[in-house]
Amino acid sequence: MPIRVFATGGTFDKEYDELRGALFFRDTHVPEMLRLGRCRLDVSVRTLMMVDSLDMTDEDRATIVDHCRRCAETQIVITHGTDTMVETARALAAGVSGKTIVLTGAMVPYAFGSSDGLFNLGSALSFVQILPPGVYVAMNGRCFPWNDVRKNRDAGVFEPLSG
Repeated sequence: MPIRVFATGGTFDKEYDELRGALFFRDTHVPEMLRLGRCRLDVSVRTLMMVDSLDMTDEDRATIVDHCRRCAETQIVITHGTDTMVETARALAAGVSGKTIVLTGAMVPYAFGSSDGLFNLGSALSFVQILPPGVYVAMNGRCFPWNDVRKNRDAGVFEPLSG
């Protein structure tokens, strides 16, 4: 069965408008990233929304939960903004069972060339294949259960709550 990837936006998919000096969304970079990473997995990509996670609403989270619940795939990767990734993971844990869901993102936009996004996407695709059903956050080579992770904004990393 293929792995489902749901794109939701976040820094992962931001573009930079040099004329206005502003970040914006066009479309997800996931298909290009899979091609550049020479991915040989059966992956089905669908864009659910293109929003900054700070602007994500409860309705947006309900949409993500609904798509995860209804899709046939049992292995799901979600690209998401890092600021509210844990809140979405919490909603998924409450609303979806029997599937392995891994959320990932980037601290630097993929379009900048120095992004951690490609590495994080590859890691998430690996983790989703080997972890038992549940909801996880995968960032920078580490994977955390949804209820034992936080974004350390001062250090710019994800870390366990448990120390």
